[in-house]
Amino acid sequence: MASVRYVAIGDSFTEGVGDELPDGHVRGWADLVAQGWADASGETVEYANLAIRGKLVWPIVEEQLEPALALKPTHLSFNGGGNDMLRPRTSVARVVMAFETVLRRCDEEGVQLIVLSGANPTAQLPLRRVIQRRGDLLSHAVQAHLASRPDIVPAYNWFDTELASPPYWSEDRLHMNSRGHHRVAARVLDALGLEPPATWWSLPPLPAAGTRGAAYYREHVGPWVRRRLTGTSSGDGRAAKFGQWTAFAPSGP
Repeated sequence: MASVRYVAIGDSFTEGVGDELPDGHVRGWADLVAQGWADASGETVEYANLAIRGKLVWPIVEEQLEPALALKPTHLSFNGGGNDMLRPRTSVARVVMAFETVLRRCDEEGVQLIVLSGANPTAQLPLRRVIQRRGDLLSHAVQAHLASRPDIVPAYNWFDTELASPPYWSEDRLHMNSRGHHRVAARVLDALGLEPPATWWSLPPLPAAGTRGAAYYREHVGPWVRRRLTGTSSGDGRAAKFGQWTAFAPSGP
């Protein structure tokens, strides 16, 4: 059995949406962390990822937390609240309580908790001021609530102004691109006391994402609005991409 067994739970941020490989596989920062962890330690890392895009914070906790803990991990990463933040009546206190619930269960099971805040997409979004204000409130509240726990591994991304800039975001402006996912992975590895590849902090710029004006609203905003009106989610019917342990071996020199 590997000495590190790392499981990730969350929404599209943790699933890896925006970092799609040529074969259609969604990678993302958590996959990069698993590989980077194996490379930095020189040991195989067992990795699972139960995150599903479109999930609100409490469905993440209710649907993913216990299956993740049942895998008997050594480490669990948690992020949530990004989709809640886009809803007008989100309770910050209720989101913070979800983080507290995950922390309590990790304490009970002896699992090391890695807590992330999502990156800030608001620079290029409609209603940016409203979403920025909610994200600031949520991020400050979570960080303040967990500040008394130095044993938690923190990887906070919301206030990273470099990561918030357009070159780190995909065409839909809501999900990070590969460049953004690498920067988040570098922050997690750094928080774990591991050395990420230096280039991960800022890969060369990617080609500019194309859709603008009416085309952007038609291709990205319209489908999002329709899902809200119909009570559906982009994650409906999706299964976890790594629902059981998958071995990530060191990739070598």
